[in-house]
Amino acid sequence: MIFEIFQILSEDVNRYFRDVGLNDSEVILDNIAFVDGASEVAEAMRDKVVMTLVNFQEEAALKNFPNHSMQDTQAIYRNPIVNIHVFALFSANRTSYAHALRDVSTIMAFFQSKRLFTQANTLYDREISSMAAVGPFRFTVDLFSPSFEEVNFIWGTLGGRQLPSVLYKICLLPIQADKVSGTGPLIETVENTLKHR
Repeated sequence: MIFEIFQILSEDVNRYFRDVGLNDSEVILDNIAFVDGASEVAEAMRDKVVMTLVNFQEEAALKNFPNHSMQDTQAIYRNPIVNIHVFALFSANRTSYAHALRDVSTIMAFFQSKRLFTQANTLYDREISSMAAVGPFRFTVDLFSPSFEEVNFIWGTLGGRQLPSVLYKICLLPIQADKVSGTGPLIETVENTLKHR
């Protein structure tokens, strides 16, 4: 589901770039750590805004909810859903610093105007084979402001020079495998027997 959410967001931001007349701006999905390499990957990132996964964290408060359903006369048990927050870094690898700042500002304006993403309010390309099976979704995107030390650590980890960038926290992506951990009969009657000493 992480790839699908990143694909949806990149398509939506690219659509917004076109809507505001920035036809030379484009968001692509890639690892910004490879921006200074001498490969085809680095060439593909030239003069683009690169969206990169930098971290994720589990939402522990939702970890202990039971995950079972009823089907006919059986109870179907699954392991609890893992709800995660994903941190996405938008790095403007533009040849012009002014264009890089403009792109970062435009991305911030886009997410200020649209925080909540659902299947009802979001367009995406269902022709891509990996996107054809996307089911209902709901997530929010919040600006995340790391400290100077955290920014230094992020770019140090990515191994490159710092680019104009903005970091967002994508909240509550449910991750669940379609695997049953157990089944059992439904409880249909309760017997009440009192024992006295």
